[in-house]
Amino acid sequence: MSGAPVSEPPDPRVVHLDGGTGIQIGSNNRQTIHYHGATGPPWPVRVGTVPMVADCYQERAVEDGLDSAATTVVTGMGGVGKTQIAARHVRGSWADPAVDLAVWITAVDRDTIAAGYAQAARAIGQATLDDDPATAARVLVNWLATTDRRWVVVLDDVRDPGDVHGLWPPGSGVTVVTTRRRDAALRRTDRRVIEVAPYTADESVSYLRSKVVRPDLLDGAANLAAELGGLPLALAQAAAFVQDVEITCAEYVRQFRAGRDVAPDALPDEHQHTVDRTWALSIERADELAPAGVARPLLELLSFLDPNGIPTAVATTAVTLAYLGVRADRPVSAEDSLRAVQVLRRLSLADTDQAHPHLGIRVHALVQHATRAAIEKTTLIANFAAQALVESWPENERDPVLGQGLRANAAELMRHALAHLLIPDGHVVLHRHGRSLGEAGLARAAEDHFRRMSAAAARALGADHPTTLTLRGEQATWRGYSGDVAGAVVESERLLADRVRIKGPEDPTTLTTRHNLAYWRGEAGDLAGAVAELDRLLEIELRVLGVDDRSTLTTRYSRALWRARAAEAASVVTEFEHLLADWTRVCGADDPGTLTVRHELARCRGKAGNPAAAVIEFRRLVEDQTRVHGKEHPHTLTARHDLANWRGEAGDVPGAVTEFERLVADSVRVHGPDHPATLSARSGLLHHRARIGGLPAVARELAQLLADRTRVLGPDHPETLTTRGSLATVRGGCGDVARAVAETEQLLRDRTRVLGPDHPDTRASRENLAYWRARA
Repeated sequence: MSGAPVSEPPDPRVVHLDGGTGIQIGSNNRQTIHYHGATGPPWPVRVGTVPMVADCYQERAVEDGLDSAATTVVTGMGGVGKTQIAARHVRGSWADPAVDLAVWITAVDRDTIAAGYAQAARAIGQATLDDDPATAARVLVNWLATTDRRWVVVLDDVRDPGDVHGLWPPGSGVTVVTTRRRDAALRRTDRRVIEVAPYTADESVSYLRSKVVRPDLLDGAANLAAELGGLPLALAQAAAFVQDVEITCAEYVRQFRAGRDVAPDALPDEHQHTVDRTWALSIERADELAPAGVARPLLELLSFLDPNGIPTAVATTAVTLAYLGVRADRPVSAEDSLRAVQVLRRLSLADTDQAHPHLGIRVHALVQHATRAAIEKTTLIANFAAQALVESWPENERDPVLGQGLRANAAELMRHALAHLLIPDGHVVLHRHGRSLGEAGLARAAEDHFRRMSAAAARALGADHPTTLTLRGEQATWRGYSGDVAGAVVESERLLADRVRIKGPEDPTTLTTRHNLAYWRGEAGDLAGAVAELDRLLEIELRVLGVDDRSTLTTRYSRALWRARAAEAASVVTEFEHLLADWTRVCGADDPGTLTVRHELARCRGKAGNPAAAVIEFRRLVEDQTRVHGKEHPHTLTARHDLANWRGEAGDVPGAVTEFERLVADSVRVHGPDHPATLSARSGLLHHRARIGGLPAVARELAQLLADRTRVLGPDHPETLTTRGSLATVRGGCGDVARAVAETEQLLRDRTRVLGPDHPDTRASRENLAYWRARA
């Protein structure tokens, strides 16, 4: 792709190269990458994270015979230990290589269940990354019903049985569902239903004895167990308090009965009141412990995030430390904040998992509920939590588990505090969550997120508010990336009209939208329209912003790219040379934009008939990208891709094959087999192997690549159509001209339908068909 959409303010412009590998250019140099699957899954596959089993876990009588049922429903009130029972039951499956697929989903609503199923379906190669979650979820259920592989699925905390309708895993594997509900719909003859009650009196006292080391402090243990109703979560907090303060259980009961009532008006169930009271005593004690005054505000911040796992980094971001410092009325260091986490753990208000720091802090949902109910300044704390989450978010999400966890935390935050995050101008976490979805390959989910957020912003802020317009721009972008390019054009045209009406034709946001409209017109095949739109944009930017503004330079770059696609590459070499001189002068030789312009200039020189010069320039560029960004950065790998390609075009085909073989291996290692750069590298490797010979073997590998792209991207994706054309050409080269004709005829029909009759790729298919017909 060329000249990709400019991100709506406050984020910058993005440019993509053919093959899907992103190249940054423009202000702030943000990069967008779309992830797509490539090859079969590396069994075993694990999706989700199993919570840790609690310290001093008490085995329950109801667990007897749990392994004998294929489908188990664990039901009971909040805080009785349902999730712990499920975690203990299935933890062994996660470590057992004989279990091919193990999935843990926090099933708070149907969308979350579908998203988890979709992730699993993609991980095992049964769904494409652009499939909507509902479709991918149904595919997974069908696969579970028909596969002979071993699998385990856990749906934790199902809040409405209707959310699982049509999504129940079949009885051919192991399914565990936890829920507070006791609906008749959950009960069937093929399901074992386990009712989890609070601890019995004996179990409660046994638990207290395991947690409280000093025997003299156990005086009154039976009364404490009765007072707390045997609720494991409350007992854990009480035991920690007794142990820490060194008071007897009897004294705890006295303080508990004298404690203030912090229960909210609407309780999620009858146990919340008990947790609220134990919470009140524990948080007061936690805030007294060193570092004094830090534990409570930290817990307040954490109470808006995902109870199943919060990145440890959230506790040590600059904004978190600043917030804690204001609340404690003194400077708070990262070490202080982490010590406060341990204080919360010490009093059973939180738990930690040092083995998985990306989701290393857990706070029970009932504890979070009690904490939020006592907060007076929700807007302030919710926005601090949002900013801490954003500061924890890496620029490039290399770890898919971390990415999923961050999105889960953002979703939980929006569930509790969306109205507070929209005012006054819409917090950036709303944008970061959606872009993370898109960058993970969930373009349709990203579009849906921005559609919902723009609607919410319109209600809260007004249809003409800048935040509403920005979210509409994001929705248009991800609508295009999800495959609806024509829809993206329409949305961008409407947004441009609104921006001109509200802000005028020369406002920076209007210019951004005009740039995006040009991009989607080009992607729709209207190359002349894209160049014309960029000409209008450039005229305004030169007059309003000046020749040296980065936005002006970016528009010149995009215009040159689309001109190169619409005309001969030689005609834009001079344009790129002038742009390179200006970008170097304004931004410096090592600026990412400067390096990107060098990349495109080298490609244009190669396409203009000088592949040897392209090889020389790409060798230099690989060295500079490695020095500036590192050898594993996407920009460096992309430069290596083009270096390999132009080595082949310059006549060194064996050298190109060797370079591509190394690149494929490195791309798989760095990005994984699901990254678009890996697919692109495989395609480049096969292209040059075909030039050496052995066409039957190349045809077989192209057929596999086609199957992968069809499965991952869908049959109508441009890259899938390109691979079909390559395969038809190689089959014709093997002597099967009749098949080449038939496949090219079908490809021409499909490209006409998908891209239109005047799209450059459609015209290329028309020329190829004439070629093969002449040889038939």
